[in-house]
Amino acid sequence: MYLEIEKHNFYQLKTAYQFAVSRFFYVQKQKTMQQRLKIAIQKSGRLSEKSRELLTECGINIKNGKNKLIAPAVNFPLDILFLRDDDIPQYVEDGTADIGIVGENVVYEESKEAKVVWGLGFGKCRLSLAIPKNETFTDITYFQDKKIATSYPQILGDYLQKRGVTADIHKISGSVEIAPGIGLADAIADLVSSGSTLFSNGLKEVEVILKSQAVLIANPKLEASKQQILDKLLFRIKAVQKATNNKYILLNAPNESLEEIKAILPGMKSPTIMPLAEAGWSSVHSVIAEDKFWEVIDRLREAGGQGILVIPIEKMIL
Repeated sequence: MYLEIEKHNFYQLKTAYQFAVSRFFYVQKQKTMQQRLKIAIQKSGRLSEKSRELLTECGINIKNGKNKLIAPAVNFPLDILFLRDDDIPQYVEDGTADIGIVGENVVYEESKEAKVVWGLGFGKCRLSLAIPKNETFTDITYFQDKKIATSYPQILGDYLQKRGVTADIHKISGSVEIAPGIGLADAIADLVSSGSTLFSNGLKEVEVILKSQAVLIANPKLEASKQQILDKLLFRIKAVQKATNNKYILLNAPNESLEEIKAILPGMKSPTIMPLAEAGWSSVHSVIAEDKFWEVIDRLREAGGQGILVIPIEKMIL
C-alpha cells in the first residue's frame, strides 16, 4: 500500500514537472512571437512622406495610420508611432520607441542618448547662417556680438564657441527668416534647401554650419530580440538604397572591345558576358552607379558599345 502511494505521488510530480516545463517554453515562444520593434516617424512635415515611402519600399505594409498615433505593420514585427520630429529623440532615449527616423539636425540639437545607426539619403538640407543681402561678409568674426535668431541654439552656440565668436542667440520656433526684417535679429541660422526662402526675405547664405539628412536612430540599449528585428529592417533599407543608387544596363559589343568594356564596367563582381547569334558580338550585362551614369555611358559608346538599354532596379541584395 505504501509503495502504491509513493508511486502515485511520483507520477503526479512527474506530470506537474512536465507541465511546468512545457508551459515555460510555450510562454517563451509566445514572447518571441509577440516581440515587436517600435519606430517613431514624423506625423507630418518634410520627412513624413519619405519615411512612409521607405517602409513601403522595404515591403512593409502599414495599417492606415491617418489621424492615429500608432499603426501596426501587418507583415513585419514593427509598430509605427507618429510624433512631432522634435520629440522623436526623447522617445527613443526613453525606450518608448526603439528606433526613429529624424533629421540629423534634430538629433544634434536635442543631444539625447540615441545613436545614429544609418543615413537614409533623403531630406537633405543644411543649417546655415544668413545675413541681409546688402551686408558685406568677410568671415565668421562678422557675427561677433550680433543678434542671431534660430531654432537651433545648441548647434549654433557650439559652432560659434569653437570658433571663438560670442553672439546673442535668440531662440524662436518658427518663421526665423523674417527676424532681421522686423528688427528682432541681425542674422539668422536656419535650414536651407534651395535658398529661395532666404532670397525672398532679402537674405543671403554666408556660412554652412551643418549638412543634414534623415537618419535612423536607435536606443543604445536594445534587447537582443529587438536588435535582430532592427538588423532585418536595416538589411531591407540597404537593399532599397542600393537599388535607388544603381542602374542595370545591357549592351551589345564587338568581341575585340570586350576587355576595354570590362575595364569600364566592373559590375558587382564582374560583368556578365554572353555570345550573340551574330558571330563576333556579345551581350554585356552590368550594374553602374547612378552618379557616374552618363560618364560611363559615354565611355561605353566610345569603346564600341551599341544598343544600350538601361533598366531600373527594384531591390539589390549584396
